[in-house]
Amino acid sequence: MREETARRLMMDCFKAAVRAAHPENCLEQFLPSPPDHGEIILLAGGKAAGSMMKVAVRHYLHVRLVDRTRICGVAVGKPDGFEAIYPLEWIHAGHPVPDEGSVRGAKRALQLAGQAGAQDLVVVLLSGGASALWCAPVEGLSLAEKQDVTKALLRSGARIDEINSVRRHLSKIKGGGLAQAAFPARLVTLAISDVVGNDPAVIGSGVTVEDASSLADARFVLEHYNIAVAPSVRAALENPANETLGCDDPLLSAATWRCITSNGNAFSGIGSRLALAGYDNRPNLGWGVEGEARDVARKDAELIRQYKKSGEKLALSSGGELTVKVTGRGRGGPNQEYALALALELDKSPGGLEGVYALCADTDGCDGGTGQPGDPAGAMIFPSTLQRAHAQKLNPATFLADNNSGAFFDALGDLLFTGSTGTNVNDFRLILLENA
Repeated sequence: MREETARRLMMDCFKAAVRAAHPENCLEQFLPSPPDHGEIILLAGGKAAGSMMKVAVRHYLHVRLVDRTRICGVAVGKPDGFEAIYPLEWIHAGHPVPDEGSVRGAKRALQLAGQAGAQDLVVVLLSGGASALWCAPVEGLSLAEKQDVTKALLRSGARIDEINSVRRHLSKIKGGGLAQAAFPARLVTLAISDVVGNDPAVIGSGVTVEDASSLADARFVLEHYNIAVAPSVRAALENPANETLGCDDPLLSAATWRCITSNGNAFSGIGSRLALAGYDNRPNLGWGVEGEARDVARKDAELIRQYKKSGEKLALSSGGELTVKVTGRGRGGPNQEYALALALELDKSPGGLEGVYALCADTDGCDGGTGQPGDPAGAMIFPSTLQRAHAQKLNPATFLADNNSGAFFDALGDLLFTGSTGTNVNDFRLILLENA
């Protein structure tokens, strides 16, 4: 297969996966009925905040025919998201590191929730990224101090659930804080999951659900990853007033939570495309994969070697959420690092990358990076990847050692740029094997 043909097929599959998990195709059927007399308060936070809010507003105004004077709310998302959706507010905020917009957005969401009465309906439209985009530091903690903790956690290689256990206990809105503010109103949370297992306490750091982790657990994460923090952070994690809502807390009695789509759903739309191209799409490498990107690439390379022996045309898919422990000074993201590590691992065996094509990306359109609109979504590898690198005198092992996969694939023209996709169900990796 020509590499350009493979590129188009893999891109087509990625776009189909994004569409399958987009709010336009999965949200409306789950929106609750409007209250008989009260207001509808829409609170959206996360990378899909704009697209989720757009669907919800259209539904209530034009399908349910609710008078617009009964609808209010705020969407808090990245600057490359949707703009204001009348009659709602739109606040730009920072990701992966929170900024002043994150503080304003969380404060406004808490204010609107706090205004809700028993006859009102509060609908929380939650998606991955809300942990940073909604930031409400506890008393005695500054935004800068919380930013420093977030940066250190992201560089440590900690899992997302571990990162969120710390962030929940340093926040007024996380760990059930938003549900506490909305009580006694009816509260419905509809979530697009960006975490393996779809744990409600992990998606967006559980702003409307109970938290099974404790202050002690948060302190353990910092100790386990040797993360030094300011005295104010240490004090906050030792203050009993910052403990989150536990199971069976009466403040959660009016709250319900539902996951409307997740990583596995994204792969539902690619089977027919692969079948038409002659690929057997039955084997997969797992849709709940976690771990260090290089370690996962090493394991997957061994499986790919075994599959190549079959002589069949196979499509291997995988999802989940990989991590990277940053020790170098380069740029990249978990999927880009996985792609480079996979290429190097396969190159150790006879045949190397012959007959191997892969697209490794994040469904939100941003794999690592700085949170800017121009960040890459991921990278692609081809049979010629390492040959072209050597022709340009690029040493792939050196790039990998410096966590500089982004620069490596940029030099080859094999970065994937999509911009914000309007959804976020984490990793999408597709590997095509041409064994015939």
